[in-house]
Amino acid sequence: MAAARVRLPAEWEPHAATWITWPQCARDWPGKFAPMPWAFAEIIRKIANAPEGGERVRLAVADAAVEKRARGQLAKAHVDLGRVDFLRLPTDRGWMRDCGPCFIERGGQLAIAGFGFDAWSKYPEYHLDAQVPAFAARHLGLPLVPVLHQGRHVLFEGGALDINGRGSLVTTEECCLDPEVQVRNPGFSHADYEAVFAAALGATNTIWLKNGITGDDTHGHVDDFCRFVDARTLVLCQEPSPADPNHASLEENRERLEAARLEDGSRPEVVRLPMPAPLFFDGMRLPASYANFLITNAAVLVPTFNDARDRIALGILAECFDRPVVGIHAVDLVWGLGTIHCLTRQEPRL
Repeated sequence: MAAARVRLPAEWEPHAATWITWPQCARDWPGKFAPMPWAFAEIIRKIANAPEGGERVRLAVADAAVEKRARGQLAKAHVDLGRVDFLRLPTDRGWMRDCGPCFIERGGQLAIAGFGFDAWSKYPEYHLDAQVPAFAARHLGLPLVPVLHQGRHVLFEGGALDINGRGSLVTTEECCLDPEVQVRNPGFSHADYEAVFAAALGATNTIWLKNGITGDDTHGHVDDFCRFVDARTLVLCQEPSPADPNHASLEENRERLEAARLEDGSRPEVVRLPMPAPLFFDGMRLPASYANFLITNAAVLVPTFNDARDRIALGILAECFDRPVVGIHAVDLVWGLGTIHCLTRQEPRL
């Protein structure tokens, strides 16, 4: 019997919902946790309240007390609670992009690709987060398809890849292949990952970039600097200052993209997106980037940083999409070392 055709839908395709975790781990934003619920409420409001194209929000809350607090704060922010599903789902942290359900189209039906999760091979707390895909499968009545390669359960995170929905995938060697730092799948080669992407996600064409941006504690997630905006076009961040450590790595990635091919053999179009000025807090360089946007049914939500380049980035992205582009203040959010895309996971509507 032939295997069912598998496809990972593109983010701009219709959503049934967006998954997000209510902030409850103060360790993610030490010294800045107090404003986090209000920042999340604004993201949720923009997703749920859109008059045309708004979508459901599946909100993970640890327990009844957290749900009560979240309901009150969302109500104060005028979120349409009729579009929010409160799910009693304890988590270690809250980065839904990485630990959440990877929804795939499999034989014309929705399923979940069951990747493993180990907190980026860096942090000890991940056992609750690792159970999120199984919870989602039970909640929605969907099959959970374990992702195995050579008899091993494959560890991977959603922020480590981006796709065009037609067979092309972009990722980084820093995240996947470093033999010593945050090693998810020891011994895996380019060919091993490409086999996994093809079998589990239907992505038969992998574009390998080199390194991620400074300050990214995931060790090279691509969604901080390079994203598909349609089936043939990627935005790639650009840092013009040679003194900035991001300059050389982003220029090397530009050279790789210029030599890359899409699944049909054609060259992708590459649109340059500025980086904000370097952002620091408590002596740490933060991974502030306009590329960490979320595409929803009604809009594209883009992190902004009280920076003169905010306006330029929003204008560039507005030319790339068929829906409004909306800035979301993320100076506090990025102290958690991630922003809007890192916090969310889309559930496709087939």
